[in-house]
Amino acid sequence: MSDVLISVTDAGDGVRYLTLDRPEKKNAISTAMRSRLLAALQSHDHDPDVRVTIIRGAGDCFSAGYDLSEGLMDDPPYHSAPGDGAWTRQASDGWISIWDLAKPVIAQVHGYAMAGATELATACDLIYVADDAVISYPVVRLASPPDWQYHEPLLGMRHAMELLLTGDGIDGHEATRIGWANRAYPAEVLEASVREIAGRIAGVATDLTQIKKRMVHRQFDVRGGRAAIRAGQEFQALAGHQDSVQGFRADPLGAMKRENRSG
Repeated sequence: MSDVLISVTDAGDGVRYLTLDRPEKKNAISTAMRSRLLAALQSHDHDPDVRVTIIRGAGDCFSAGYDLSEGLMDDPPYHSAPGDGAWTRQASDGWISIWDLAKPVIAQVHGYAMAGATELATACDLIYVADDAVISYPVVRLASPPDWQYHEPLLGMRHAMELLLTGDGIDGHEATRIGWANRAYPAEVLEASVREIAGRIAGVATDLTQIKKRMVHRQFDVRGGRAAIRAGQEFQALAGHQDSVQGFRADPLGAMKRENRSG
């Protein structure tokens, strides 16, 4: 099994790729991967050769989401207050930190992005997706609300309600229509299209770009977006105390079989 986790590739002209590099595990996001990803992004803020970062996945998908075979709070990249909701606070603080970077970050999504992988993508400043990609958060049908509650602040009440109540996946076209992504492209031209957009952004001086990025995020904060996401942490923690969720945790395979029969 690879221990690379994140591959770094300099594309030139101020563009750098960070590739989630665990294709044998569908690029599942472990604590170590999250730590390396955030550290790399932070280092780009101080690297004059980087003006834009593109995050993508190796192999046949962007990412299957969090690696649940490992402890998500084992040696996390930064402190989170302990107690009920510690994990959702950890997830929220990490993804929000991408918004607070100076330099723009682009998510390039192909194949599928599930659960925690949708959180990583939405933490980026721009999202471009293959039109046949599948975006989903299936765990909301069985275990809990999202760990990072971006749905209502970013997508609006109606779209958020439908996605969270059904747990249904959407393709790249629908993801673009409801505002989850900026644009969808045929899979075979996705990388070239994203690289071209990144190149245009990189052609603008970083000192000006960071002001514009900060302005948009600050306006989102003024509208209450960040506070709304943080308010959702309490509900994610509360879900863990519900009978159905405790039943799922005690017998996840049985719960999934019952869900498949009912669905």
